[in-house]
Amino acid sequence: MDLNPDDTVYPVAKIALILDALTGEGVPKADALRCVRLSEASISSPATRVSLNQVIDCCSYAAERSHDPHFAYRTGLRFHVSAYGMYGFAMLSSIDYRRTLEFAVKYHQLATPLVTMGFKENDGCGIWLLNPLSYARIDARLYKFIVEMQFGIMLSLHRDLMGSSFFAREFQVTYSSSSDASKYAALFGAPVLFGQSANSLLFDSGWLDGTPRLGNQITYPTVVSLCDAQIEEFQFRRGLVGEVRKILVKNLMRPTRFQDVAQNLNMSERTLRRKLRGENSSFRQVVDELRRDTAIRYLRETDLTVEDIAESLGFSDAANFRQAFRRWTNAAPYEFRHLSKA
Repeated sequence: MDLNPDDTVYPVAKIALILDALTGEGVPKADALRCVRLSEASISSPATRVSLNQVIDCCSYAAERSHDPHFAYRTGLRFHVSAYGMYGFAMLSSIDYRRTLEFAVKYHQLATPLVTMGFKENDGCGIWLLNPLSYARIDARLYKFIVEMQFGIMLSLHRDLMGSSFFAREFQVTYSSSSDASKYAALFGAPVLFGQSANSLLFDSGWLDGTPRLGNQITYPTVVSLCDAQIEEFQFRRGLVGEVRKILVKNLMRPTRFQDVAQNLNMSERTLRRKLRGENSSFRQVVDELRRDTAIRYLRETDLTVEDIAESLGFSDAANFRQAFRRWTNAAPYEFRHLSKA
């Protein structure tokens, strides 16, 4: 599902947990609330809905204000399945751990995701693969913050599901080691390898052969159907920008014309233009942002050349792509790729 990062569709729980951890360090809660544009009442209301951009603002603020270099990981450990509503309840009620993890990936949109996730088994290992969302706002510092918070979250959720003795075999990250790299293994409870090709959490796949303690074959499908309803609600809440992006992403090499998008959405060009303006956007802006986000993902996650990326995004040549990318990010593609690995 291709949501606009400004769509207010997510529960406030993730922001609330991060702010609680920050206030525990003595950061004034009022300052943090102003940063994420929320009130004291809304931060504790189950009716409050926030956008991904608000969650990113919260992470950025925490990365800036916390004095703990491992704040992100420690905060991730504070997350439990109870913070995830029906999504968490479905994981608890699953009767098979492999099915649980398949569900977690398929319905990850319900978890207020700051990463894309995948799971596989290989050579006796369960392997989680994750990448922070490809938004220009997620710079190298925030990228590292999100990866380490997600590792903490994943460990905590596995322990909720499989028991407190669950442990990871190894962590791998794409960024370079820092001055306190030697402390990572002790903190994470497993070796941490830097400068790898992907961000990964590895564990013994034998854990997947266990029997879920709280699994229930009647409850599980019932709760999954409620999660399906929540996904449908997301579709309903998604703005027109998200609908346009969904159409455009099918063929970026040959960008879809404005009139074709309007026809696909069963509306006139004038109506589409007016409705996009009502969401503080335009067709050109949607195309630009989609190209930008895709370029960022390719530079971070693949070894594609700049020329190949330019062609895949429909640019006439690499020079035009370089010019556009610098306008989007204030960095050249090669420079951005290098900084992403730093």
